[in-house]
Amino acid sequence: MTIRLKEGYDIFMVTIRSVTDVTESLSEAYKLLVPQLSTSSNPPTAENLKEIIESDSAQILIAEDRNGVILGTMTLIIFRIPTGIRAWIEDVVVDSSARGMGIGKELNLAALELAKKAGAKTVELTSRPSREQANQLYKNIGFVKRETNVYRFTFE
Repeated sequence: MTIRLKEGYDIFMVTIRSVTDVTESLSEAYKLLVPQLSTSSNPPTAENLKEIIESDSAQILIAEDRNGVILGTMTLIIFRIPTGIRAWIEDVVVDSSARGMGIGKELNLAALELAKKAGAKTVELTSRPSREQANQLYKNIGFVKRETNVYRFTFE
C-alpha cells in the first residue's frame, strides 16, 4: 500500500508492506530503530529476522520512502487460541526523523486490516505510559485502554 504523507508543505510517498526476505537495508534499519524503541534490547540479527519472516504467526511490516529507506517498522502476530483468532501488535517504532508525519498511524492501520482479513476478533498492544504520543495515536485509531493486569516473568 502506498500512501501520501504531509511533511510541512511537502507531500511524499511512503509504502507500507510486509517483509518477505531479509535484506541488508532491513538489518541496518533495525540497528537504527531498535535503540529508539528499547535501551535494553539488541537489534535482531539477520537470522532472527529470517525466523520472524518465516514464522506462520508473525509478519514484519515496514514503511519505506520512495528511495527504499525504511522509516518505521512493526511486527504483527496473528494466532489461534480456543476462543478465536487473536492478534498482537509489537515493537512499533518510527525513526525519530520521521515522527509526526502519520507513518505510525499507517503502519497500525495496515496491521489492523491484515488482522481483520485473517479473522481476528481482537488486536492487542501495549505501550509504556511515557510514550505519550504513541498512546494518543492508539486512542485516536480506536484502541481502548483495558482494565487488566499485565504480568511478566523474566528468565535470567
